[in-house]
Amino acid sequence: MTSLSLTPRPLTGARRAVLHRRIRWVVAATITYNVIEAVVALTAGTVASSSALIGFGLDSIVEVLSAAAVAWQFAGPDPNRREKPALRLIAISFFGLAAFVTVDAVRSLLNAAEPEHSTVGIALAAVSVIIMPGLSWFERRTGRELGSASAVADSKQTLICSYLSAVLLVGLLLNSLLGWSWADPIAALVIAGFAVREGIEAWRGDACCTPVSVLTGAADDPGSDSSGSDGCDGSCSCCTH
Repeated sequence: MTSLSLTPRPLTGARRAVLHRRIRWVVAATITYNVIEAVVALTAGTVASSSALIGFGLDSIVEVLSAAAVAWQFAGPDPNRREKPALRLIAISFFGLAAFVTVDAVRSLLNAAEPEHSTVGIALAAVSVIIMPGLSWFERRTGRELGSASAVADSKQTLICSYLSAVLLVGLLLNSLLGWSWADPIAALVIAGFAVREGIEAWRGDACCTPVSVLTGAADDPGSDSSGSDGCDGSCSCCTH
């Protein structure tokens, strides 16, 4: 995956305002889509007794909570002060998702419950594979220029939604076409594994990529030295992925 580096230039107040508006826009779009996605996935998953679909619907709810945390952060007068709490909320939502999905998938495997074919679920997964990467790319690019670890973490949650859509699509197709009922809960466990990984990264992320110029306000000083101002040593997730 091609890395998008932080901008080498200090951010002016006007540019920061533009980036803040972009973050709020993409967060609103993400929340809207994921609310619809959650309702459809949970309904279809309940009808088809599909652990993977139910897990995907819960992941959509987590994505809503994650995006809401970023929306709360950028609704304040100083988003940088809310960076760490927003990351904590995102991480906790990931862990909660992983726990629930794991329990439900294991229960399905032990009970040998066979999920039914779900045309709605297959269509939903296919649509999400197309839509979610675009939303993720836009937020990630904006978050990196702004130096916001929470926005980058949320964009990774959105990107993982597209990965999980692909996993879900494969699991549902295997179950529908080949009768491999075990593929559904296995797909759900893959979703749980992704959630744990991203939760750990969000918890560790803090504000490691926030440019010093943004934190100190030096970006508004035309005479300030922009060299080394991004404050990123290359070790944090939002700089290296």
